[in-house]
Amino acid sequence: QCPWGAPNTTSISCSLADVMSEQLAKELQLEEENAAFPEVVAVAEGPFITGENVDTSSDLMLAQMLQMEFDREYDAQLRREEKKINGDSKVSISFENYRKVHPYDSDSSEDEVDWQDTRHDPYRADKPTTTPRRGFIGKGKDITTKHDEVVCGRKNTARMENFAPEFQVGDGIGMDLKLSNQVFNALKQHAYSEERRSARLHEKKEHSTAEKAVDPKTRLLMYKMVNGGMLETITGCISTGKESVVFHAYGGSVTEGKVVPSECAIKVFKTTLNEFKNRDKYIKDDYRFKDRFSKLNPRKIIRMWAEKEMHNLTRMQNAGIPCPQVVILKKHVLVMSFIGQDRVPAPKLKDVTLSSEDMKKAYCQTLDMMQQLYKECNLVHADLSEYNMLWHDGKVWFIDVSQSVEPTHPHGLQFLFRDCKNVSQFFQKGGVAEALNERELFNAVSGLNITADNEVDFQAEIEALEKMNEDHVQNHGKKLPMFSSDGDPPIYDE
Repeated sequence: QCPWGAPNTTSISCSLADVMSEQLAKELQLEEENAAFPEVVAVAEGPFITGENVDTSSDLMLAQMLQMEFDREYDAQLRREEKKINGDSKVSISFENYRKVHPYDSDSSEDEVDWQDTRHDPYRADKPTTTPRRGFIGKGKDITTKHDEVVCGRKNTARMENFAPEFQVGDGIGMDLKLSNQVFNALKQHAYSEERRSARLHEKKEHSTAEKAVDPKTRLLMYKMVNGGMLETITGCISTGKESVVFHAYGGSVTEGKVVPSECAIKVFKTTLNEFKNRDKYIKDDYRFKDRFSKLNPRKIIRMWAEKEMHNLTRMQNAGIPCPQVVILKKHVLVMSFIGQDRVPAPKLKDVTLSSEDMKKAYCQTLDMMQQLYKECNLVHADLSEYNMLWHDGKVWFIDVSQSVEPTHPHGLQFLFRDCKNVSQFFQKGGVAEALNERELFNAVSGLNITADNEVDFQAEIEALEKMNEDHVQNHGKKLPMFSSDGDPPIYDE
């Protein structure tokens, strides 16, 4: 009688013939299969499955039965995921497209929700009660026309459904809200304005260069260069700036009589003026481009900007100043030689650590190059700093000369003084004892003997010289002679 004792089991005696009976074995097997797969009723491509005609000796039949069981478990898992993700949210997520296609109808899908059935959706907006076709309801004092304030307010609330999908109207549509005509018209106008603004932004993005991408027209130009054999392949972007994006490419065959370098740099000028709005002052006052300048066509201005860099680089190259070699110019895409090796661009002067000897050497070379640029090329860099000077093969290279102007430019001397200030400060911080200050460097480069005790008076004299030159242009229609026959520096006299 001990509850922990072994139970008294009555053993049913059977004969050895029954145990060995093949029929009994089949019946036991069927009972186990029915217990394991109670809901399997049919197969897609086989006979109707019942407990009597299941042939378990077929591997195909067993595989189909196991697949059905897996499908049921998979669907149950999807339903649990739906319930977990949706919760009480008004916006529900359905995995209906991921459900298995079953050859049977399951009776155990009580928790399954038909997400396509929205007949009883509590969040669906009720249609407002409108006036009949005749335009009014009621009689006498209780007459209500279509111009009634309440009726119009409900109609205006329902009309908000017609706004663009990007315009969020909130959950108030299903409530009994009444918007006045004034509020609705203001919202409608705002929705249209936002839609037009979004369209403009999308169009602008498609037709302008982005940070590390180019617009379809620019891509077509680059594809033509590759297909024409001038370039072998374009490997990727190597630098981005406020005015351009630079790509690396491997050179191909000879083009227009010029040998294409083994490695090239493709400078793509951005086709929007947003990131460098003051670039026009470098072009409109340059006599080489003054007659062609127009603020009404930004894309043409960018082409002029690329053309300006090409001409400036050609001048520098003829003077022997280390700079990229121009290969070809196609609209606003300028192909140049690559300053670097094996897809690794040469470091900027601000990023390289030089010894005291190399720093002194770089300063002397920079001073000589600035004098060459001013006297032989008749140019002022106008944006010279450690950011636009590269260190390669033990010497300094000048890059980014698209903004360079001639000294006779209305602000040419001011640009030169700014360059001298940047160069002087960089090399003085670098420990070059021989580095001149900005005023001494300006006089050394330009050859002008401006004597002033402070920077304010120095810049005042520079502005006076520029004003004198501009007055001469307006009175005589030409620039002052910049160079004499023996190559002396420019002389400004009254």
